[in-house]
Amino acid sequence: MPTALDRPASGTQLVEDEKTADTQLPSSNNSYSNTLQQQQEDDNGTKKSRVTVIGSGNWGSVASKLIASNTLKLSSFYDEVRMWVFEEILPSGEKLTDVINRTNENVKYLPGIKLGKNVVADPDLEHAVKDANMLVFVTPHQFMEGICKRLVGKIKGEGVEAISLIKGMEVKMEGPCMISTLITEQLGINCCVLMGANIANEIAVEKFSEATVGYRKDKEIAERWVRLFNTPYFIVTPVQDVEGVELCGTLKNVVAIAAGLVDGLDMGNNTKAAIMRIGLREMRAFSKLMFSSVKDNTFFESCGVADLITTCLGGRNRKVAEAFARNGGKRSFDELEAELLQGQKLQGVSTAREVYEVLSHRGWQELFPLFTTVHEISAGRLPPTAIVEYSEHKPKFSLVEGSDKYY
Repeated sequence: MPTALDRPASGTQLVEDEKTADTQLPSSNNSYSNTLQQQQEDDNGTKKSRVTVIGSGNWGSVASKLIASNTLKLSSFYDEVRMWVFEEILPSGEKLTDVINRTNENVKYLPGIKLGKNVVADPDLEHAVKDANMLVFVTPHQFMEGICKRLVGKIKGEGVEAISLIKGMEVKMEGPCMISTLITEQLGINCCVLMGANIANEIAVEKFSEATVGYRKDKEIAERWVRLFNTPYFIVTPVQDVEGVELCGTLKNVVAIAAGLVDGLDMGNNTKAAIMRIGLREMRAFSKLMFSSVKDNTFFESCGVADLITTCLGGRNRKVAEAFARNGGKRSFDELEAELLQGQKLQGVSTAREVYEVLSHRGWQELFPLFTTVHEISAGRLPPTAIVEYSEHKPKFSLVEGSDKYY
């Protein structure tokens, strides 16, 4: 049982005193929202934190559920968790936000799971972040630049902190721009990251899982995020390595595409294990070439090898790539994404393209044969069977001075 596992000191030992157990929740989210805004500072005079989750897909909804269970218990947080929802009209004709607030359930992206009555769906981005000083970003990475532009000048007050659960990156000529960096540069706020072996539907039903918070300098801030996310079934550990944690979460989706291709070609577990090992090797090498601060130990945290394993076994990238291979590459990833994911977004194909842009710009394609091949297959330039053919060519990593040690 999860309760028998040794938990990191940064987890349950950091949880503050629970609020009184007899706290009653109003029956209506709207009245609840209004009354919560009147809460005062906690007993020791510390200013309470307000949390907004920016994103409401599968993982965003689960994140809201985790956070909402903790804000009810922790005296340093307001109970309410506001969740920004990109408004959609459901087949019933109702607005998604109205249904979430009436049923306490994201019927489209996380059906059957109650989010917590203190989760309030809000379709207005600016209103959702108003007065919040802890912002949780969890949207497809390709939407983040636009979201940040909409939020410039809208986030007010000192001490605003952000955390990114987004697995992806922006590519610029000088190299990859991590989403946490984009948030910091665009909004002028510190941004940690949370990554791990986290298939959302399993966490939603409270199956045991782990995650890693990556932070830069302030461990106290990291521990505040740990308190906000940590539960008996979701154990969170802080690591001082933002880029390493974030790149693990980003690059593993490329490897998962490769693993899905192997599954679709019925190549077996030996081949899949080899793909995962080579993928981890390329993840580590790429990360350390891009950021010298990346730590080796990060790859042994939940955000590293554990996330790679679970994504290659059961993630959406693996699922769609398997279908792509079974169709001989004749149906596009976009078409299969729309058919199989029901509105959720695929990250591995776009990340493979972004990684390839970096490799191509620097002339490093030969150094990363797996990453390169995944992109060329997903772009239609190679057949799915090419996923194993690359292994005949040993990468000439000595071309990059000092980088041979990463292999």
